[in-house]
Amino acid sequence: MNENQPATVVGTGASPAFPKQAGEAPARWAWVERCIWTERRLKRLDEGQEQTVWFSLWDKVWQSDNLDQAILGVILNRGSAGVDGQTTEQLKRDWTPQRDQLQQELSAGSYRPQPARRVWIPKLGSAELRPLGIPAVRDRVVQTALRAVLEPICERDFAEQSYGFRPGRGCLQALERVEGLLQSGHTWIVDADLKAYFDTIPRDRLLAKGRERIADGKVLRRLEQYLAAGVMASGKDWQPSDQGTPQGAVISPLLANLYLNPWTMKWLGKDIR
Repeated sequence: MNENQPATVVGTGASPAFPKQAGEAPARWAWVERCIWTERRLKRLDEGQEQTVWFSLWDKVWQSDNLDQAILGVILNRGSAGVDGQTTEQLKRDWTPQRDQLQQELSAGSYRPQPARRVWIPKLGSAELRPLGIPAVRDRVVQTALRAVLEPICERDFAEQSYGFRPGRGCLQALERVEGLLQSGHTWIVDADLKAYFDTIPRDRLLAKGRERIADGKVLRRLEQYLAAGVMASGKDWQPSDQGTPQGAVISPLLANLYLNPWTMKWLGKDIR
C-alpha cells in the first residue's frame, strides 16, 4: 500500500442505483445519466480546475430524457406517498401526462415543491425515534432529475476515502477497504457519530458551498426552495424548517456530503479552498 495514501474510511451510507442510459464513458463516470453527461461534458468535468463553475444547468434538469429516467427511478424505488397522497403506482399509470406537466412547470418557472410529510421511525440500536420527511412523488421526480445533473459535479471534489451515499459505493466497499487496511498492519479505528447531522446542517453555509461550483441561479433557487419547504405533521399542521436538509428527500444525501466534504478533506490533511 502507498504509505502516503491516508488510511481512512468515511461513511458507509448506501446510494441507490437507478438504470442509466448506455454509452461509452470512463469507468469513473459509468453511472452518470448519458442524456446529460456527454463525452464533451465529462471531458470538461475531468479537466476542470478548482475555480471551475457551471452555468446553464437548469434546462438539463427538465429535458424529457432526464425526467423519464427520474420517473423510472422513483417508480422502481417505490416508497410512500407525500402530502398530496399521490402514489408511485399512480405515477406509473399517468407517466406521460405527469412528465409533460412537470416539464411545463419547470420550464416556465411555476413549479413549487410541496412540504414533506413528517413521519417518525425507529432509530437503529436505540429506543428513540428519528424524523423522516417524505416528499411528494412529483417532488421526488424533480429531485432525482436535479441530482442527475449535480452529482457528477460534486463527485469530482469528494474525497476518495468517503463511501457514504455515493454512486457505486456503500458498506461492502467500505468493509473491503477496512479489511485491506487491517491486513496491511493498521490496527486503530476511530468511530465518531455526528448527532442529528442531516437536521442541523447550517443552510446558509450549505448553499454557499453549492455556489462554489454552481452558477445557475435557477438551480440554486430550487435547492433553496426544497430546504425551506418545511414539513407537514399530522396531515395538516405545516412546520417551517430553518436549518438542515430533510432525511428522506432524494437530494439530501448529496447535499449532506457536499457540506461534509471540506471537513473530511481537513481530516485527511488535504488543502481545500
